[in-house]
Amino acid sequence: MLEVEAKFAVKDQEAVRAGLNRKGVRMGRRQQERDVYYNAPHRDFGETDEALRVRYDDAGFTVTYKGPKVRVGNAKAREEFNLTVASGETLEVILSRLGFRRAATVSKVREFYEIGDVTVTLDDVEGLGTFVEIEILTEDDKEDAADRITAIAKELGVDGPPIYTSYLEMLLSKQR
Repeated sequence: MLEVEAKFAVKDQEAVRAGLNRKGVRMGRRQQERDVYYNAPHRDFGETDEALRVRYDDAGFTVTYKGPKVRVGNAKAREEFNLTVASGETLEVILSRLGFRRAATVSKVREFYEIGDVTVTLDDVEGLGTFVEIEILTEDDKEDAADRITAIAKELGVDGPPIYTSYLEMLLSKQR
């Protein structure tokens, strides 16, 4: 599965909420997420542009692998695999015993809005600020997905330049 997304820094999420409301889109859910990222013992995910994370949220625990990013228009695409696990803590112990080491933790409050197969999230990321992400999951049509994301961003009045770095990369860069 490919995740195609565009991320934008926004100072005023209320304006984006208003744009969503004008389109008749209501918030599906709001949740706290804590993402614990790991680096592999046999290669540096920072160099290979991969990510391995354990997510803690209201729904439970998920391990996610993300492949290297590819630019597609004003969006980025990357292969993504998710697996729900019974215990995030147990998974973290297993990863640690296998030599994986914690890279960083990203905490955010996220609001979810669905427009058909498009997910719009309003994110308040601890230590980084507020953002809008527009995402489509697709098997292979990343160009069409990127074009649709650009159109939705314009409809919602999101006009800043897209951000191609992940929250993890932004946080690590800020810590340096």
